[in-house]
Amino acid sequence: MKKILLVLAFFVTFASLSQEDAWVYFNGKPNAQTYLNNPLTMLTQRALDRRAAQGISIGFNDVPVEQSYIDAIAATPGITVKAKSKWLNCVHVRGLQSDINALENLSFVSQVIFADASLNARSSSPKMVKPINKQMNVQATFAYGNSANQIEMLNGHLLHQADYTGTGKIIAVLDSGFLNVDTAQPFQRLFANNSILGGYNYVSQNTNIYALHNHGTLVLSCMGGFADGQLVGTAPDAKYYLFITEDVLEENPVEESYWVEAAEEADRLGADIISTSLGYFGYDNPNYSHTYSEMTGNTAFASRGANIAFSKGMIVVASAGNSGNSAYPHIGVPAEATNVLAVGAVRFDETYATFSSIGPSFDGRVKPDVMAKGQATTISNTNGDISTASGTSFSCPVMAGMIASFWQAVPNLTNQQIVDFVKQSSDRFTNPNNQFGYGIPDFQLALQNALLSAGENTIDQLQFFPNPTSTSVTFVSPNTIVGSTVVFYNNLGQTVLSKAIDNPIQNLPLESLSSGIYYFTIFSSDKVFQGKIIKQ
Repeated sequence: MKKILLVLAFFVTFASLSQEDAWVYFNGKPNAQTYLNNPLTMLTQRALDRRAAQGISIGFNDVPVEQSYIDAIAATPGITVKAKSKWLNCVHVRGLQSDINALENLSFVSQVIFADASLNARSSSPKMVKPINKQMNVQATFAYGNSANQIEMLNGHLLHQADYTGTGKIIAVLDSGFLNVDTAQPFQRLFANNSILGGYNYVSQNTNIYALHNHGTLVLSCMGGFADGQLVGTAPDAKYYLFITEDVLEENPVEESYWVEAAEEADRLGADIISTSLGYFGYDNPNYSHTYSEMTGNTAFASRGANIAFSKGMIVVASAGNSGNSAYPHIGVPAEATNVLAVGAVRFDETYATFSSIGPSFDGRVKPDVMAKGQATTISNTNGDISTASGTSFSCPVMAGMIASFWQAVPNLTNQQIVDFVKQSSDRFTNPNNQFGYGIPDFQLALQNALLSAGENTIDQLQFFPNPTSTSVTFVSPNTIVGSTVVFYNNLGQTVLSKAIDNPIQNLPLESLSSGIYYFTIFSSDKVFQGKIIKQ
């Protein structure tokens, strides 16, 4: 009892000396040119290849934060360094306000920005009280089902039937924990195929990712899960990095700093897509909370990081949020960012899920961007049982996985082109609204439009690719050829292969053919298609 009273006494005496969070920005990177001259010291070859394919050069913000600066901050009495960001050239610190302010006296510090805006020199609008729980909280029904509805709603099954299942793409999942992913049966196919490339826990600063919170487990199952006859993720053959950036014990701006740090690592490792079912608006300390007026696309720390991630050639897919039926219904951070694809939630019948956060952004941009099934979405829980759960936490990975499968089909497109084709295929693209944004994408239509736009290997609205090819060819065509047969001939006019066309997007294996030039003919109900394929 004496110990408790003593603690209370100190609390009363020093209540004004509370710990604050802040970002300390640096004014340079003294070794920048050395890194820029040797890019493999800061980025993997895959990351450099992704940049080169999209015409993106490396730059100053790719250079790591100067370690001597970090060391000097960390050695300052009363200061704890919580996270760092090379993109924004800063560290996230925690300490007394007076100790943090004193850091501005260091020659290499350009400015200090407190999470509590009232402590900064500039004025700020009043902060709101915390309106909602963590957006990652979900409600599981534990009812068995299958995943057909959530995939077919997007016409994703047609891409899967054409063997576009995310192969060759890497998705970085930023979440709260991936409990039992290493043991639950629906994830074993990922491990068997060496599709889990690694991960890190930025909250605890270790590699413990499988013994913590369950939310990331459920999220990952929407993309990479596989239970025959019960669950197929939207990108079952993609590869994954698993990053923990969410502290489940508190809501604090440092989680935005963890998020950016993980996004930087995803970029360094060459990831193509970031899927994040996390969102930030209200914090435990209401002085740290965001306001709707800050939802301008590039104000919040995580939103700024997300926009930089896009500038590096990645696609950032984020949950719109679950506050649609609350007093604070708008999308949060980082979904509100200018270059983030914010995903809202619909029900099985494509009607609006009332919890899904709405737009527009404060500056009037269309948000959410697109929609996917987020109410009663089929998932795997940590025991490996196939059940359902609700939240934009699940519409986000459903969409992210389909984007990976789509990008696999058209690998030469940039991230901006992929996002544009996805939006343009959506059912409300010409008349977006605050609940649906541009609506529900049709990935078959997106693929058809992408191929038609390329203008290569196109015969009267029939597209076929890749050409040349070494393994297979995909035909994307009007429905009129479904039920027809494609016949391949060698240069002597002899039939060498005959295959039925069952779908508007049809993948045909060509492994049985030796290298050479082959001609094909398709007799549809109203016309004849003829073309040439080069088999390598």
